[in-house]
Amino acid sequence: MSVVWYALWFVIAVGLLVTVHEFGHFWVARRLGFKVLRFSVGFGRPLFKRVAGADRIEYVVAAIPLGGYVKLLDEREGPVEPHELARSFTRRPPWQRIVVLLAGPAFNILFAVLVLWGMGAGAVGHVVGERCHRGQAHRR
Repeated sequence: MSVVWYALWFVIAVGLLVTVHEFGHFWVARRLGFKVLRFSVGFGRPLFKRVAGADRIEYVVAAIPLGGYVKLLDEREGPVEPHELARSFTRRPPWQRIVVLLAGPAFNILFAVLVLWGMGAGAVGHVVGERCHRGQAHRR
């Protein structure tokens, strides 16, 4: 395999891991009532941009898929409408902010477990002392 193929598969793998990680932050933040402004995978110039949903979330795929971010409503970045203050990151209870921050790594761990399980790593093999019907133990 050439270096180009290795580089391409590296970018695809990292892009997938970044997407899973950022989706963890996004999904938990939405479930806990935070207002999400942007879900972005990649850095640099946006290749794809779409605004959707009742909250008008901006979904972005950028040119370099080696990172990403979820932008939440935050009073530290500018004025917030009074009716949306309760959904601002800074106004949410500390335990909810911590859960949102930990959700990205948690989704990566869960994703790794699911991939390994799907590859058969969770399959139960032969147990020591178990009799094989076609192996050496059977011939004796």
